[in-house]
Amino acid sequence: MSSTCQVCGFCFFPKPIIRLGGMPKAAQFLPSRAELDGEKGVDLAVCQCQGCGLVQLDSGPVPYYREVVRAAAISPAMKAFRRKQFSAFVRRYRLKGGKVLEPGCGRGEYLELMAGTGVKAYGLDYSAASVGECVKAGLKVSKGFVDSRTLKIKNGPFRAFFTLNFLEHLPDPNSFLSGIASNLSDGGVGLVEVPNFDMIVKKKLFSEFIPDHLFYFTADTFCFLLQKSGFEVIKLRPVWHDYILSAVVRRRAELNLADFETSRTVIKKKLLTYISRFKPGRVAAWGAGHQALAVMAMAGLGGRLRYIVDSAPFKQGKYSPATHIPIVPPLQLEQDNVDAVIVMAASYSDEVAAILSKKYGDRLAVAVLREYGL
Repeated sequence: MSSTCQVCGFCFFPKPIIRLGGMPKAAQFLPSRAELDGEKGVDLAVCQCQGCGLVQLDSGPVPYYREVVRAAAISPAMKAFRRKQFSAFVRRYRLKGGKVLEPGCGRGEYLELMAGTGVKAYGLDYSAASVGECVKAGLKVSKGFVDSRTLKIKNGPFRAFFTLNFLEHLPDPNSFLSGIASNLSDGGVGLVEVPNFDMIVKKKLFSEFIPDHLFYFTADTFCFLLQKSGFEVIKLRPVWHDYILSAVVRRRAELNLADFETSRTVIKKKLLTYISRFKPGRVAAWGAGHQALAVMAMAGLGGRLRYIVDSAPFKQGKYSPATHIPIVPPLQLEQDNVDAVIVMAASYSDEVAAILSKKYGDRLAVAVLREYGL
């Protein structure tokens, strides 16, 4: 039994939100006559995380949780829905001809439909029997299970993946999803679906609680898990008569801040050029906020500015970190004249510049630091 969330690690609320006694011990366990004497139901404790809000059982998974059993795939209506859904997914994200993975593909019921859209469909399943049936049907399926970010999946990287009503069975959904993410190409997308707990709550479907389903996702908690596991959520909506939450996700890309370096170089050059127009020691700055201090450090203004003016008494008499420039009150401008002041007061810069211009007129050159320069 667990007392902490398997997704975020936070504690459950002190008491289960519901207890269910004498429940079937597994959805796929159907006892024979000979087993009836020793067979009995199990008790389920349904808990909720105080942190992320995810509803989950406090018990472990059923023995066959890695394997996929799909009765729904037999339905002609479901097949028609999936064909339309997969075709739209492939078309919208231009996946035709690309490699698409289904981890937990079962006997290939949905993998075959995805292959029919013109993608190179690959499957992964833990059951050797299911893999054998897929291979016999001509599908590209290997035996395996995603349980680690470091796992390298055969035939990867993939441009896309899909996993349908499988995630809620897994004791460690973070490792499953992050493992998939690490096997996607840059910009890789996915279609991820789970039962819709928002609908279950709305319709009071107590019969939806079963030992096979460890997690019960609302739109909010589903989105949280996907984001925590390395994905951006592009779209999230209920489908199939609201029974399913369907999310389209994209592997989160590393942020590129190369433009910051370009901006830093430009700002530094403009500051040094401006200061060089005046005699040494004849330029001051106004503002000892964090942005100004950072700019002074990165531009190497230590020894180039006479002092820093700031209106905050608790800063006056101190020095700027890294550059060691003295910080003085505004009165210093009258007692120790300089020829120019560079205003670095962020959102207050225009206000400060206007005050300086009005008070000192042409005697004092005033420049304002903007994101593009002076």
